[in-house]
Amino acid sequence: MNFSYDIIVVGAGHAGCEAAAAAANMGSQVLLITMDMTKIAQMSCNPAMGGIAKGQIVREIDAIGGYSGIVSDKTAIQFRMLNRSKGPAMWSPRTQNDRALFSQEWRELLEKTPNVDFWQDMVRELIIDATEKRVSGVITGMGIKFSAKAVVLTNGTFLNGIIHIGEKQFGGGRIGEKSAHGITEQLVQLGFEAGRMKTGTPPRLDGRSLNYSKMELQAGDDEVQQFSYLNNTSPFADGKKKQHACHIAYTNDAVHEILKTGFEQSPMFTGRIKGLGPRYCPSIEDKITRFAERDRHQLFVEPEGWNTIEIYLNGFSTSLPEDVQYKALTKIPGFENVKMFRPGYAIEYDYFPPQQLQLTLETKLISNLYFAGQINGTTGYEEAACQGLMAGINAHLKINEKTPFILQRSEAYIGVLIDDLVTKGTDEPYRMFTSRAEYRILLRQDNADIRLTPRSHELGLASDERLKRVHEKIKGAEQIKKHFKETSIEPQEINPALEKINSSPVSQKLKMFGILARPGVSVNHFTETNEAFKNYITQFDTETVEQAEILMKYEAYIDKEHEIAEKIAKLEDIRLHDDFDYKRLTSLSAEAREKLSKIKPRTLGQASRISGVNPSDISILMVYLGR
Repeated sequence: MNFSYDIIVVGAGHAGCEAAAAAANMGSQVLLITMDMTKIAQMSCNPAMGGIAKGQIVREIDAIGGYSGIVSDKTAIQFRMLNRSKGPAMWSPRTQNDRALFSQEWRELLEKTPNVDFWQDMVRELIIDATEKRVSGVITGMGIKFSAKAVVLTNGTFLNGIIHIGEKQFGGGRIGEKSAHGITEQLVQLGFEAGRMKTGTPPRLDGRSLNYSKMELQAGDDEVQQFSYLNNTSPFADGKKKQHACHIAYTNDAVHEILKTGFEQSPMFTGRIKGLGPRYCPSIEDKITRFAERDRHQLFVEPEGWNTIEIYLNGFSTSLPEDVQYKALTKIPGFENVKMFRPGYAIEYDYFPPQQLQLTLETKLISNLYFAGQINGTTGYEEAACQGLMAGINAHLKINEKTPFILQRSEAYIGVLIDDLVTKGTDEPYRMFTSRAEYRILLRQDNADIRLTPRSHELGLASDERLKRVHEKIKGAEQIKKHFKETSIEPQEINPALEKINSSPVSQKLKMFGILARPGVSVNHFTETNEAFKNYITQFDTETVEQAEILMKYEAYIDKEHEIAEKIAKLEDIRLHDDFDYKRLTSLSAEAREKLSKIKPRTLGQASRISGVNPSDISILMVYLGR
């Protein structure tokens, strides 16, 4: 047995798994501590990965060398690219996953990762060097001490977790699992600020008891893609395996009226739950209250895996009494004979407002202590996983006295998420959306490898194979762009395709690039009646062709956004030191002095994004700094 490690990761959820894998793959000796080895990377809520903005995050994790994309692909039962009807900045990949396989695959990957050890136990206390204000290990529930140079806390919903079902409440981090105690109380004594949040989950149902003929079919995409930029990580790669179908159902007035009968016993409405829940994933009782004008709400009937009858009813999250839940379910068309495996419930847990962190996710009060995931006030597997990845990377870099790895808002959705948390904070569960990113056109899901893999390769995390694939993709896209800009096409070679999409025919020979710029025209249209081009384009894979098409069609927008990002980046280059005394700059507004002193931004750019810091305050700081 080894009782001394470079890095200890507490919690084996999505954040903890990515943190452990990243640090270990970079060379650190890692101990991953979890209360249940059978629940590694458990999908506590819906059995799916990705979605709007979240899909971009998973691709970014994969580009950096994390495992979430690979595991999602290998355990997928359905794939869909959301928002295809919109521009490519909005395209978001999503997989429906096999819940059991997902956890199994993650465990296998971690067990095959050199430098990762496991310990099944609860962590009740951190070992803190009071003189240096530095973490040096943990003490488990069994009283065993493990020492470490850095500790990453990824406690999820377990810190003083309380589960609510109607008027019933009991301690737990998830249904059937005990909560964790001791860490919150210790951190508060050390000067940390803590708060409470809540999240919820819907009932799990017996798929054999449902009548799918009364529901809408939701099939996967005909052209199945994947999250990972590596080859053959999807079970559908060879085209032989058929995707699992999902379905859509709807509530109605009868369902709503039954749900209302339980409001007097609802922990949300009676005030027993103090923490705020996720705004963008409300419970069903919250929906029918906030959106009273709607006579129905959409529900997604999602299978839990290939070889199970268990169903996840996405959109029906609730903490109402179980009998009310059941009666309401029977009024949904197709659910008349429904059987419930377990009721939905809400869970309330501790979190720590993330302004207490640096951009590396290291805490400001205690050095070498990192927070990642729901402990920082976020919600969602993807948001947690990317924080774990960044915390693991930065913990390794810190203990090896290397430059921290920080992503800017113009580089990645991960950069947007962490900057939002650290700079603006959150008092409700934070969820990523494309609207949160001001550089959406740059941060597309198709180019995450081009943006991030070279940087990850410098860290020693992304493999040579990954970097080679990126260079091939860039080279191929440039070749296609050059071909379109230099090659002209005869009217008879493109007009038949233009007629099909009601685009005006051309009357003379034109450059292919100019025709592609038309709305509705794609690279595929040039292959329909142009045999030479059809033969030329087959040398490139689908991903490279798609990349080239996006770069050509949105060239002006991409260039403009790059220009804006470069201007803003100049503020990011102006460093602000932690010991900067803002209170003596009386020309700053009182609110700015207070917020700047509390958050201690690393750069002038970060300072400009703090709520309450005005442009005039930034100008004053620039004058003071001699800029």
